[in-house]
Amino acid sequence: MIDFYTWTTPNGRKVSILLEELGLEYKTHTINIGQDEQITPEFLAISPNNKIPAIVDNDNGLSLMESGAIMVYLAEKHGKFLPTDIEGRAKVMEWLMWQMGGFGPMLGQAHHFLHFNSGKAEYAEERFRNESKRLYRVLDKQLEGKDYVCGEYSIADMAIWPWASRHEWQEINLKDYPNVRAWYQRLLARPAVVAGYNVPKNMGEIPAG
Repeated sequence: MIDFYTWTTPNGRKVSILLEELGLEYKTHTINIGQDEQITPEFLAISPNNKIPAIVDNDNGLSLMESGAIMVYLAEKHGKFLPTDIEGRAKVMEWLMWQMGGFGPMLGQAHHFLHFNSGKAEYAEERFRNESKRLYRVLDKQLEGKDYVCGEYSIADMAIWPWASRHEWQEINLKDYPNVRAWYQRLLARPAVVAGYNVPKNMGEIPAG
């Protein structure tokens, strides 16, 4: 059984979607980052960087922070959603790292400047608006002729999708990126994606794209 520490953010949803797709038994511990629950000594003992998500695997007592590390661990442990051949694994890791190094951090900045603090920093707004569009173009190109980012459904898709689910915060219209939009809706049709999105609580209707 997995103890899962999370909040209603894209990084948290990456892991909850994977937990649902794997069909694992897990207990959710809500960490309200708006109330600084991520800096309590109890949570810091599990996640030293005071960020969600984090897990404790009660099978072996292992605690892990960082969403990408958690996803790779769970996928490898359970033998799903991460290819075992060297080339296939490398491609999934490539796009997982793309999400962690670019798509997530840059869109997070877009949320900060375009959604939460609009009108306060013109240069930052323009920078992250343009970078968001560039990243969606990259993703749209990668999805050309594919149902999923690396051909088969993988942790790369699960990592990228929750960030795309906040496209409105990024001033992105998915109609401008038809391959992304088709992929986005393909994942939205998966029951485990919907269930994982609504962890730790239901936030209302998921953007349809």
